[in-house]
Amino acid sequence: MILLVLIASVLILGVTIYQFREINIDYHENRMVRKEEQIRQSIDLTIQKTTYPVTTENLGLIFKDDIYEIAVVQNMNFNIYSLDGQLIKSSRPKLDNDPISLCLDPEVLNQLDTSIDKRYVEKNTAAGDQYQASYTYISDRQFKPIGILNLPYFEDNSFNDKELYEFLARLGGVYFLMLILAIVLAFFISKYITRSLETISDMMERTDLTRRNEKIHLDKPGEEIEKLISSYNAMIDELSQSAAKLAKSEREQAWREMAKQVAHEIKNPLTPMRLSVQSFERKFDPNDPDVKDKVAEYSKTLIQQIDTMSSIASAFSSFAEMPAQQNETLNVVKIVKLALDIFNEDYIHFIAEEEEIIAKLDRTQLIRVVTNLVKNAIQAIPEDNTNPRILVSVAVDGDMVKISVADNGIGIQKEVEDKIFEPKFTTKTSGMGLGLVMVKNIVETYKGIINFTSQPGKGTVFCVKFPRAGNMITIK
Repeated sequence: MILLVLIASVLILGVTIYQFREINIDYHENRMVRKEEQIRQSIDLTIQKTTYPVTTENLGLIFKDDIYEIAVVQNMNFNIYSLDGQLIKSSRPKLDNDPISLCLDPEVLNQLDTSIDKRYVEKNTAAGDQYQASYTYISDRQFKPIGILNLPYFEDNSFNDKELYEFLARLGGVYFLMLILAIVLAFFISKYITRSLETISDMMERTDLTRRNEKIHLDKPGEEIEKLISSYNAMIDELSQSAAKLAKSEREQAWREMAKQVAHEIKNPLTPMRLSVQSFERKFDPNDPDVKDKVAEYSKTLIQQIDTMSSIASAFSSFAEMPAQQNETLNVVKIVKLALDIFNEDYIHFIAEEEEIIAKLDRTQLIRVVTNLVKNAIQAIPEDNTNPRILVSVAVDGDMVKISVADNGIGIQKEVEDKIFEPKFTTKTSGMGLGLVMVKNIVETYKGIINFTSQPGKGTVFCVKFPRAGNMITIK
């Protein structure tokens, strides 16, 4: 819109200037023709009244005084030349610097003689102004040429130029107001047009496959915008269906992977159990004097494999069970001490900054977190370590209670640090790789934080933080 106004203003400016110039040209041409006709009529009247013989030689006598009278009446100076181009009479008084030519150019005589209407107009520039001069024949009573009438005409454009400037000033003011109006209208119209597009753009930016997306509803949108909104809403429906299918597929895949893992872990103890049974069946002799020892050894092997299967089932059960938020107000120091009582290793040490640090947690889940971290620390210490040490500490860290479990075990390699909290990942030869995953789930359920630092060959420190409950009554 603004560009159209600017282009229109430039075009109208050019057309206006061109039109004024054409009007000036037509005006001066018509005025010169009128003046020429009026002077010719006065000359013809003078020739009709003169008593001198009407010849070329007598033109100076015929117009001796009348030439000045005609020039005054017509307000226009003119010159009379002979047929061979010599100046006979001029309405202007002779001065020393008079620019009147005493003899016409042969080209003028030739053009005048060859023209159809016996009239020739010469155009030139003098002193920066447009200058025209017309040449026509003066005839006697029998219409025989006896002289040449020269009418010099200087174009005075000062008035027209002033009119042009005034008109352009008014036109410029109008177009300036139109430009301002166009800018204002363009701003509001563009805001109105883009309002719907901005809404669609915002909704597209908020589109997320992991959550339910809202459809766009606008009152009276344009036809094109309505098509765009319809396409977006259809896309949202398809996205919701795709997300549901994807979530279902992921759940099914997760269950398949879990079933494969359970089957794999259960098959491991079943194989030695099968071999033990077959070997016992093949070698069993009731009369063998060592039969009791062999039955006991056989029973011990089966019990070990059964315990392994039981631990596998417990690990998967613990992983699948989401922690229940009992929100008990606990003394974390006391619960951590209680969790450490089940361990017999004398190299496990416990320290606490305070005797009582209160948090709102589930007692069972907190014990599960501590025991899993301590078990991992015990398993991380190699058998050849002559000075094993595990330090469990409880401290206050701002609005959080911090539980740390540090060991001087083998540490964690840099390349596997990102996989520590992934299901089924383990650096041990046994186990499900679910313990730290379960701990992380419990901690995050209670809006806590778990992280670790480790140096290969020197040890690892796991740190768990839970929000404190403030000054509350402790449940013993």
